Amino acid sequence: MSERSQLRQARRLVVKIGSALLTNDGKGLDVAALGLWVDQIAELIENGVEVVIVSSGSVAEGMSRLGWTSRPEQLHELQAAAAVGQMGLVQTWEAQFKRHRIHTAQILLTHDDLSDRKRYLNGRSTLRALLDFGVVPIVNENDTVVTDEIRFGDNDTLGALVANLIEADGLIILTDQLGLFDKDPRKHDDARLVTERKAGDHELDAMAGGGAGALGRGGMQTKLRAARLAARSGAFTVIVGGRIEGVITRLREGDQIGTLLLPEQGRTAARKQWLASHLQTRGQLIIDDGAVRVLCLGGRSLLPVGIKSVSGQFRRGEMVSCVDQHGKEVARGLVNYDADEARAIAGRPSNRIAELLGYISGEEMIHRDNLVIV
Repeated sequence: MSERSQLRQARRLVVKIGSALLTNDGKGLDVAALGLWVDQIAELIENGVEVVIVSSGSVAEGMSRLGWTSRPEQLHELQAAAAVGQMGLVQTWEAQFKRHRIHTAQILLTHDDLSDRKRYLNGRSTLRALLDFGVVPIVNENDTVVTDEIRFGDNDTLGALVANLIEADGLIILTDQLGLFDKDPRKHDDARLVTERKAGDHELDAMAGGGAGALGRGGMQTKLRAARLAARSGAFTVIVGGRIEGVITRLREGDQIGTLLLPEQGRTAARKQWLASHLQTRGQLIIDDGAVRVLCLGGRSLLPVGIKSVSGQFRRGEMVSCVDQHGKEVARGLVNYDADEARAIAGRPSNRIAELLGYISGEEMIHRDNLVIV
């Protein structure tokens, strides 16, 4: 199987589109271009691919609506522009997808939302529910409340974090450059497009350069960092020119356009490695012999019925250790319930979770995708 065939087989993608593309280099939303990307994404959805869009452009659109010709330096003015521009940005996405009878949803995130484990899990649940309903989430950084300086490159990182969040197969970064070159193509006539590399290849750092460098206006350094972040959960990244005709469709068909950056391992292996290296556990679940067998031999999830007792204090989404009745650790993973909730449902069948807790976060105490045998 060729590496490019991964794009044809991907079932869940994050598509990040930069401000320079969406706003036609800052001149207001380029509705015609946005409509063409929507047409291609709609085709993906019709073929069973789930898509989340990470959309820049709110500040630039707000500046256009407010009649500002230069980017303000004051943070509160940038945040005001983002608030105004977000209205136009979301309305335009909604109108374009409506032509294909596809609903959209607005999701505004900050890095704090993704660093807090509980909010992280709630965000993941919401995004997965929207995808299950056939809705296209439009994600943007919540620029109206962030305290750091707003930068055009930030959404590259956000795109990678969203790819991690929903366990996407791949991240497509549409930019105003054709991809990553081995030299700055504006200075070197013999610059060649890097078509395919491992995301962790250290030679790429020199190619990315500093500032705008060889990678273009937003800085390809941010895009390279995003690719490496996405690779942690086994996702590939494509950095490609958004103005290439039929760019998303051509990528899906395996055309050699853009730069494909590949993870060192597949998605499942990468996630398992992350779990295995997550040294700090918050609690312990003592499990019976039957649970040990299904975890170690069957590759199954850990259900509440197989838990004998619970120790420690932990929150939903934190790492716990699973030990047998002799005290030997057999697995570790991310729990679906807080410690007190875990105690309440331990040893009980999954069909009683809602009755005992008043809600259900999952039939499993630890889903097999969030569990690794040690």
